[in-house]
Amino acid sequence: MLIIIGKNGQLAKKCLELSGPDHSICLGREDIDINSANLFERLDTFKPKAVINASAYTAVDTAESEEAKATALNVNAVEKLNDYCKSRKIQFVHVSTDYVFKGDKGSPYLPNDKYDPVNVYGKTKMLGEQAIQASSYTGSCILRTSWVYSEFGGNFVASMLKLMEEKKELSIISDQIGSPTSVDTLARACLSAIQNRLSGIHHVTDEGVASWFDFAKSIQRLGLQHGLLTKRIPIKPINSADYPTPANRPHYSVLSKDSFKKALPFVELPYWEDALEAVLVILKNKKIQD
Repeated sequence: MLIIIGKNGQLAKKCLELSGPDHSICLGREDIDINSANLFERLDTFKPKAVINASAYTAVDTAESEEAKATALNVNAVEKLNDYCKSRKIQFVHVSTDYVFKGDKGSPYLPNDKYDPVNVYGKTKMLGEQAIQASSYTGSCILRTSWVYSEFGGNFVASMLKLMEEKKELSIISDQIGSPTSVDTLARACLSAIQNRLSGIHHVTDEGVASWFDFAKSIQRLGLQHGLLTKRIPIKPINSADYPTPANRPHYSVLSKDSFKKALPFVELPYWEDALEAVLVILKNKKIQD
């Protein structure tokens, strides 16, 4: 049985969808307390053959004032899950983020590039990674990704579709560059990492790069094309300085996927706009069915 930690998140839902309920189970907060003293015994009841950690504290701005809560999920829980997998000699895949980097390199970040997070969220994700690395367990794999979205809602694509219908115009940040990533791509990478016992740190995103402004423009264009939007509104580019937030963001967080492609060349990493259209088609079909 594959255990997926993070029952209500988009990655957990997609991993379960792809692997099937006969082979995997998602565990949420109502099922398991990752920081409990009897975690190992509780996990043993499911007889896991592998664990994917799709759970995290991801509220980037709120983390600035809730560092203890972010640390509990992004550091302490990660260390315990890794320790469990090491003690049982089973595969562990942990999902991390581009936010462990400062974002000033100017070329795609390599897996072994220097950590330099610019916010509390990135710091806690870094510490979680370091806890895994300190264990020297060869059955652990860290997959860093960026800008994840899906058909399940609660992400940038869902927010943009909603705002584009409600607002007369939008201003979207254009000086933060990364790679939008469909959760389908990430979930397939996680499952392949389990199946092939991938170890070490690797980067997984869809191909290509974009700003949030580029991303929003494509959402509008494809949303109109597939009937998810009823009108076109002006979308204006702005700088990060024009839209201050509690947490800083890296300005350039493109990740090099070379090591992942070499290790698992059969896992498709589609161009980000193609992956976006596939998700919008799913949303279109859901809308028709409703």
